[in-house]
Amino acid sequence: MKSPFRLVCLVAIIAALIVVGVSFARADQSVAAASPIYGVTVPRGYRQWELIAPALEAAPLNELRAVVGNPVAIRAYRNGVPSFPDGTILVKLAWKQMPSAEFAPATVPGQATTVQVMVKDSKKYAATGGWGFGRFVDGQPVDEAQHRTCFACHEARATAQRDYVFTRYAP
Repeated sequence: MKSPFRLVCLVAIIAALIVVGVSFARADQSVAAASPIYGVTVPRGYRQWELIAPALEAAPLNELRAVVGNPVAIRAYRNGVPSFPDGTILVKLAWKQMPSAEFAPATVPGQATTVQVMVKDSKKYAATGGWGFGRFVDGQPVDEAQHRTCFACHEARATAQRDYVFTRYAP
């Protein structure tokens, strides 16, 4: 009697491991989806990176935002370099603003809207100021037309003197 019971338990454990493995594989696929034009992906572990600065985006977007950076980005910000070195990665997280149900009149994050990524590689992205861009909704990159607007916006508003980066470090 013990052998059939052990066999059933072993089969159940293997089935559970397969289900867990398939779930992780699906999650990894969404992380690995690359942006059109630039081939930028959402970096693994970015939620553990240091905060560079928060931001409040007014109407019509009405978003709360936070920009985080990899260790290369954080060193560059802290050292006040005028141009970010290759290997810099900046990630902007955005949420719709909503009033707090508990602490009026506070505003809190609501539904997540986008994850936006900038990767510095001066050779690969020479035509766009050294930066590659990715904009993701629910882990998937948005269409090519939206990605075509990334550098144009940064070039017009952030300028080369700021290395096309909007966010200033908030220590």
